[in-house]
Amino acid sequence: MSIGASPLSLQFHAFKPPSSRFRACAAEVPDFFSADWLESRKKRPFGPRLSFSAEEAVGYQLDALMFNDQPRPDYGIEVMYRFAGFDPFERSTYFGPFFDLGQFERFRRIFHHSSYRVLLGHKERNILSSLDVNENCYKQRVWVRGARPEEEEIFQFTMVQRVGGSWDGYWLTESVLHDGDSFSGGVAY
Repeated sequence: MSIGASPLSLQFHAFKPPSSRFRACAAEVPDFFSADWLESRKKRPFGPRLSFSAEEAVGYQLDALMFNDQPRPDYGIEVMYRFAGFDPFERSTYFGPFFDLGQFERFRRIFHHSSYRVLLGHKERNILSSLDVNENCYKQRVWVRGARPEEEEIFQFTMVQRVGGSWDGYWLTESVLHDGDSFSGGVAY
């Protein structure tokens, strides 16, 4: 018989029912998931979905910008940021010129710039043209009438379908370009 296995210790464990050991342990383990955990998992933030076509992705982004401040301020811009297909660690041509858009606040400020703010809370839009450049690239030109009087602009959305990696098959926005010289006066971002 080994030193740790004396007849007394065997008797001690023999009298203790196994289920009582587990009940004592289970009471001490905190419950990390709330009662509505499963429902909250179904309500993931709105953004790219594998089931969206390129045209649907543009439409959903424009809808989000139309109701930009619902359910919270600048929520529509958050949706645009989720669809954005740029690397946050490199300068991007998402808006035309090279900008460092890795921080959401910089991205948000450009949407509040005079030429892009027409998209925020716009009243009407119309698709002017759509083009499948190739099987993984789609462009759409959209006329937008803003909330302020005589505010009309035209924008070109370029959507790219990712191949490989964690975004394989998703349509992401490569650029949103304003027709015209939108940054001629400069922009403080």
